[in-house]
Amino acid sequence: MNSIIWPEKYTPGTTDNFVSNEVIVANLSAREVWTYLVDTRWWPGYYENVSDIHFYDATGPKLAANSRFRFTTFRFPVEAQVVEFIPPAEGQPARLAWRGWVEGDEDKALDALHAWLIEELPGARVRILTQESQTGKPAQQLAATTPNPMLNAHQAWLDGLAKTALAQKGLPGIKKRGGGLQSR
Repeated sequence: MNSIIWPEKYTPGTTDNFVSNEVIVANLSAREVWTYLVDTRWWPGYYENVSDIHFYDATGPKLAANSRFRFTTFRFPVEAQVVEFIPPAEGQPARLAWRGWVEGDEDKALDALHAWLIEELPGARVRILTQESQTGKPAQQLAATTPNPMLNAHQAWLDGLAKTALAQKGLPGIKKRGGGLQSR
């Protein structure tokens, strides 16, 4: 399986907070998942921890290479810019990453890289991986909280994304089985 390509500044284990979440889902393709990830109009419908999405350039509401946007998550007003945008292609996973930051003094400033990887697996399955690496006092506070709210929220984001893609494909639903999403 493929992995996230990290800029040195965000290397997991060297930052203040890092979380990793993934699901493997049957009966979906990487292209089907990609559609609902890059179109931010869908986000509030399947991820309750996001609001106030606004684009500074003409790319919105769909993410694209270098898109500059902002959104609110965990009550943080996050400024963001897409730094990696590789749609799915035959034999190549889809990759999406944005740098996000919260401006402020030493107690409020946050810097993060949120990356996604979507890859086809044998047996008509797709793997959706999301990881985020953060620095700053807010990141330290998130990491010190048990359970880590970012870990739980990102799992909800993944599950919502997969459920939405399955529902739009006309599949009747999904259920959790063995820690992953399975189509019914």
